[in-house]
Amino acid sequence: MNRIHECLVIFFITMVLSSCANQQTANIRILDAKTALGVDARYRPVQPMKIFPDGTSRIYCWFSWNNAKKDIKILARWYYITDDLPILDYTFTIPRKKGMGSVSLLMPEGKTLPPGLYRVTLELDKRTLKTLTFKVSEK
Repeated sequence: MNRIHECLVIFFITMVLSSCANQQTANIRILDAKTALGVDARYRPVQPMKIFPDGTSRIYCWFSWNNAKKDIKILARWYYITDDLPILDYTFTIPRKKGMGSVSLLMPEGKTLPPGLYRVTLELDKRTLKTLTFKVSEK
């Protein structure tokens, strides 16, 4: 009888811990995502595209979401595929349960993004939520 009681206690503790772990990782759903030249005042993408012109100095990763746990941290990873080079890891906060927003890759003043292929990945707790690839054209 004591052995059965111990097994039930261990089972109960395991169930509680696993449900807590699930709450930590299932905190947002990305509904849509696009790369764009800008974002308007209502957080909508302006000139969404996958191929950007030569001379581009800023690219936005726009996305919409729902089912987010308030104030969760998302990681945006920007990567230059052409030279197999990580560019930037940027962590930001999702402020509400559902909505739209963006992050951007901005070159220093007077500089432009080199031509080639790029990738931006949105991650939560090392889990990929969305990956977008885009290109900056040559002259």
